[in-house]
Amino acid sequence: MSPDRPTAAVPGLLSPALDDLGVTLHDGGGTLRVWSGRAESVELVVFDDADLDWSVADVPLTSVGGGVWSVTSELLRPGARYAVRADGPRGSGDTFNRGTLLIEPYSRGLATGDGYEDWRSVVVDRGFDWGEVRKPGTPMDRTVIYEGHVKGLTKRHPAVPPALHGTYAGLAHPAMIEHLLELGVTAVQLLPIHAFATEPRLLQHGLANYWGYNSLNFFSPHAAYATEENRRRGADAVLREVKGMVKLLHQAGIEVILDVVYNHTSEEGIGGPRTSLRGLDNRGYYRQQDDGTYIDVTGCGNAVDTSTDAAARLVVDSLRYWAEDVQIDGFRFDLAATLGRDAGHVFTPEHPLLQTILSDPALSGVKKIAEPWDVGMGGWQTGNFRPGWHEWNDRYRDRVRNFWLSDIDYARRAGVTPVGVGGFATRLAGSANTFTAERGPLASVNFVTAHDGFTLHDLVSYDVKHNIANGEQNRDGADTNRSFNHGAEGHTTNEGILAARRKAMRNLLGTLLLSAGVPMLTAGDEVGRSQRGNNNAYCHDSPLTWLSWDHAEWQSDLKAHVARLIRLRDENPALRPVRYARRGEHVPSASIMEWYDETGRTMSDERWNDSTKRTLQYVASSTPENEERNRILLIVHGSEHAVSVTLPEIEAADRFVRVWSSLDERPLTEVTEHAPGDRIDLPSTGMELFRVESVNPPG
Repeated sequence: MSPDRPTAAVPGLLSPALDDLGVTLHDGGGTLRVWSGRAESVELVVFDDADLDWSVADVPLTSVGGGVWSVTSELLRPGARYAVRADGPRGSGDTFNRGTLLIEPYSRGLATGDGYEDWRSVVVDRGFDWGEVRKPGTPMDRTVIYEGHVKGLTKRHPAVPPALHGTYAGLAHPAMIEHLLELGVTAVQLLPIHAFATEPRLLQHGLANYWGYNSLNFFSPHAAYATEENRRRGADAVLREVKGMVKLLHQAGIEVILDVVYNHTSEEGIGGPRTSLRGLDNRGYYRQQDDGTYIDVTGCGNAVDTSTDAAARLVVDSLRYWAEDVQIDGFRFDLAATLGRDAGHVFTPEHPLLQTILSDPALSGVKKIAEPWDVGMGGWQTGNFRPGWHEWNDRYRDRVRNFWLSDIDYARRAGVTPVGVGGFATRLAGSANTFTAERGPLASVNFVTAHDGFTLHDLVSYDVKHNIANGEQNRDGADTNRSFNHGAEGHTTNEGILAARRKAMRNLLGTLLLSAGVPMLTAGDEVGRSQRGNNNAYCHDSPLTWLSWDHAEWQSDLKAHVARLIRLRDENPALRPVRYARRGEHVPSASIMEWYDETGRTMSDERWNDSTKRTLQYVASSTPENEERNRILLIVHGSEHAVSVTLPEIEAADRFVRVWSSLDERPLTEVTEHAPGDRIDLPSTGMELFRVESVNPPG
């Protein structure tokens, strides 16, 4: 263990006995170290360079203690294809089979033959010239995340050369970088790029695992996203293409965040494929009952048992590798609650793995984003992770959708909205009822849509899911979407409905990008991409899920709104506080928030929950350490009934400069100035953003 890592009171997962697992190259070959706590023998199998089915050597590994097996061989050189196999007891929960060739868990590259389980590990030369390029290091308060799929982003991009369509290199092409910079996003968050496989069930239906949440290996990049040329050259070239993508994005100032799936693997339930961990030590790597039955808290057939030191260390070492060797800027942890389950399978935020991820020096500058739930008992943990973690905020998603969509739908049917504006205001201001003061608003990763669920366009165009094409009789995918079709299900030529949908999208985007917290935008939502009502398109590798770059005028207008909102967020620190304000106290890097009703008077307590009162004025004033004081006024009107809003009389506010409105089909080209006491008419739902200015600012 390197001297800069903590040595006092470290959990067992940082034991030196687990150091240097995988292949370490040195003069005269390499050393392979593999963990299997229950194996009775482990072998290295090396294959011919040209034929993955032709083994050239079988070499036994020696037990060196702590469950680790080791061998040094001149055959372990860059480019070598190899596998491991293990034999052991035949008791319940053990699945050893000496005849099964297994992926070595720390493989940095993979090669594959014709069969589903015909995988070989590859010894990779990890060298790469990063030059003077460094990680951008974007502060969290200035971070705007763009969640996308490596293939889907560029597969149809007309300015990206066809040879680069759907590839790592394509994502780093100047045309894609230009798009990201025009929007103003600061980070791309990529759906899984760890090597993954399509489930046999999907293959039987002629479908594919497009999203990639079915990991084969936690170190190897998914080779199918590399260019054809680099795939032919082998695992070294695939890894260099990934690093080249990261380098070019970093040169443009854009961070790369990976969606990582450490909670389960592609080996599925008992009877599923035996490709790696199951064959090495099923008991040691997967959560089980005493009789060997899997404890599946992920819904994917198995759950990695991070209460064992070796399984937890596998996760930590993978993170270190991607953060250091590949220069990745952050990770979004799929079903992170699973990673925090102890030996009794109960979630604890003090879990050694979660704490090690926070404290490990190799991960100190890395963004750590938890999807804070899984499908097991006690699996919903939003708000319960420790300081240093950021979390997908599903409470934010649901409240914002309710306010702009399902509440409006309800009002059309019942004549009155079901709730007032109070809950929405809490989310707008940073979800202080969910996250502790120590963590602050930046603990919340705000989102309205994600890869999983309706796109933004479909959220405002469909009342129900349309997933028949998934082959599961429309049973899959969420049934509660809080969506609203605005009067017609799916496609329509009714201009009134289409206009209402466009405005609803602008209201949702405006809320997302003007809320306190860290916004996450789903790729394609900036241009109103549709999946024709499919809210679980994980199995479609087709134009249904690939972004289209042929945009109608309204789509270009929507993109311009997104770019304007992101720029306004960047220019106005009052919109991105780091801490929660406390009444009567000066809190550096917080925003002081004041709330007014449509008459310009301070919001009364009873109005917050009055379902007939859906209008508020929100004044946020920054208290930054090193920036000029900044104030904004945001008007929110959550009813289809017209309202006339009187701008408030507030201290040191001489004028309100209107800088954005969701009522406009195209973003404002000229700002307008208004005085305190002026009236702003809103004919229906909408948002208006003003910059508060003073002729003689205080202090």
